[in-house]
Amino acid sequence: MKLLIQIGIIFGVCWVGEGLSKLLPLPGSVISMILLFLLLLTKLLKPAHIAEKSDFLLKNMAFFFIPAGVAIMESLGVLWENLLPFLTVCFVTMVITFAATAYTVRLVIWLQNRLSAGKEGKQRG
Repeated sequence: MKLLIQIGIIFGVCWVGEGLSKLLPLPGSVISMILLFLLLLTKLLKPAHIAEKSDFLLKNMAFFFIPAGVAIMESLGVLWENLLPFLTVCFVTMVITFAATAYTVRLVIWLQNRLSAGKEGKQRG
């Protein structure tokens, strides 16, 4: 019964996200992730409420990529025709992602150092 409740919670959040996607210009899956994050952040939903089912989904995530892989294999002709633009987009987005990650890490380290220096100053004073 516990597993059914967890499945119900996850599908309920997804259902609400899909409904909101009709009103907002975002995909339902993105809205659902934001909604789940907010529910966990506000403690309306505890991780224990969905832990077992989410662990199962994470352990079996590879199976969810099989349909996408099959679709790519079916569209291989189109992919070969547009290989150069496709690889260009992949390379450019990879560089942008690396840069965004690096600068985010630098910012977080800077903020952590600044916060820890502020705490040390308060303890001494």
